[in-house]
Amino acid sequence: MSLTTLRVATEGPVGTITLARPDKLNALNATKHAELREVLDRFANDDSVKVVVLTGEGRAFSSGQDLTEDLPRDEQGRIDLGPPLARDYNPLVLTLANYPKPTVAALNGAAVGASMNIALACDVVVAARSAYLQEAFAKIALVPDAGGTWILPRLVGPKRALALMLSAEPIPAEEAQAMGLVFKVFEDATFRQDVAAFAAALAQGPALAYRLTKEAVARSLSNDLEAQLALEAELQRKAGFSHDFMEGIMAFREKRAPKFEGR
Repeated sequence: MSLTTLRVATEGPVGTITLARPDKLNALNATKHAELREVLDRFANDDSVKVVVLTGEGRAFSSGQDLTEDLPRDEQGRIDLGPPLARDYNPLVLTLANYPKPTVAALNGAAVGASMNIALACDVVVAARSAYLQEAFAKIALVPDAGGTWILPRLVGPKRALALMLSAEPIPAEEAQAMGLVFKVFEDATFRQDVAAFAAALAQGPALAYRLTKEAVARSLSNDLEAQLALEAELQRKAGFSHDFMEGIMAFREKRAPKFEGR
């Protein structure tokens, strides 16, 4: 596929997807969704890529859905938002939630509406100091989608999540970090370099252990404690059988940095 709305780059083990419609504040449309699906699938199947970064070009991460796009209508001529959600947003959020490799949402600027929830569906969120997140749906009389009503209450609690959704107030990066929505805040002037360094360090880690950890955290949301303890024991056995675990032990004993291979 020839990409028209994204820029894609790999630097060592890090694959970076840049939303590239800066004139539209990287608004999401059907073409961008199709291209995201294609590139995410490509990176998932590329053994040389260990970490995937999703970021934006220009002033924004993304302003959310492109409201100037021709949207489907029902038999009465009303805009029908169900089909785009079923075709584009829901599969994207599920792909990110179940992605086999660590994903980093790098918020270079505003992440508004659905793009905020897409960012939160990634494993780690980092942000430039000037960036902000916003559940802006109420401003146009809509309900938060792209997993927002599921993800956000689990991160900040139902009361705060509801307040953020009803007020549609922007959340500055530092406040988002205090809430637990953002892991690190980087200075604007060094944002790209800091993101690259963070992702590169993450990519040196144990890929198998990452996958098992992601599975454990995802399943914890529906497990009781007893079931989660049993799952931890099962996954820890798999990790303990790995080459990377033996390498980690040897590196510790030899007082050197480990060289993980993801197996």
